[in-house]
Amino acid sequence: VYLELLAKIDTVLLDKTGTLTYGKPHVALIDPVDGYEADELLRIAAAAERNSEHPLALAVVTAAQEKQLVIGEPSSFSYTPGKGVHATVDGHTIAVGNAAFLEEASVSLPALSNSAGARVLVAREGRFIGAIHIADQVRDGASEAIRELQEMGLQIELLTGDTGASANAIAESIGIRQVFSGLLPEQKSARVDELIHLGRTVAMIGDGINDAPALSHAHVGVAMGSGTEIAHASANVLLIGNDLRKFAATVRTARWCRAVILQNFYGTLVVDALGIALAAIGVINPLLAAFIHVSSELMFILNSTRLLPR
Repeated sequence: VYLELLAKIDTVLLDKTGTLTYGKPHVALIDPVDGYEADELLRIAAAAERNSEHPLALAVVTAAQEKQLVIGEPSSFSYTPGKGVHATVDGHTIAVGNAAFLEEASVSLPALSNSAGARVLVAREGRFIGAIHIADQVRDGASEAIRELQEMGLQIELLTGDTGASANAIAESIGIRQVFSGLLPEQKSARVDELIHLGRTVAMIGDGINDAPALSHAHVGVAMGSGTEIAHASANVLLIGNDLRKFAATVRTARWCRAVILQNFYGTLVVDALGIALAAIGVINPLLAAFIHVSSELMFILNSTRLLPR
């Protein structure tokens, strides 16, 4: 079933963090407001994020650990997928997440400059106290994989919860033209549903909790080997390793396999129909008809051997 679907795919949707990038982002810049030191901002954010499994949260916690900062244990913690976390640290209410998340919490934000990387905003007791800028690295082979998929005529789209500046920078570097940024998990799955409604055959490639709904909605959900257990459970196909070129090779193989199957199927119909017709009007005798049938079947078997590894 999935061989057929992979051969028919005409649209590929990709997550960014952990899929197109290594998913091991690192803190590139700490930008506190007046009255806070960079280490203090990092410590507060790390304490709030320490129970989160999101790659950006892990980057913040790792940076704090590398600086040997004392990271407090939150007395309460809640996570909103695709947005951020609320936590209580040392008796203070902390919110860490994207701009929409803080605005929903009635936090007044200053004018924020565009950033090519991801950005984590931090608020304490409802007051904005700074931003942490996080960078990631594009996976080896990602650009080549995208080029191969595009050469096969597939429509490629990037779906991410990151900011437009971050998403566009990654997309431009690897040749993706259609970018949807700032998406929540349900918005990713809504895009999948929209394309399916338009008659497209959709593959979704992702690795995280935020991708799980979209993976389960797509015709073929593909989880990265390093992805979360939820992503693995939601996907139809697990990519061994994390090389997107393997997915491009899989699609090419599926198309090649389907083409050979159709050649054999229609070839058999044509030969058998022609043989029956010629036998019916007496042009060929039963012995010759049997020889033609066996010879054609042998030819189709030999045609199938083209699928064997070389």
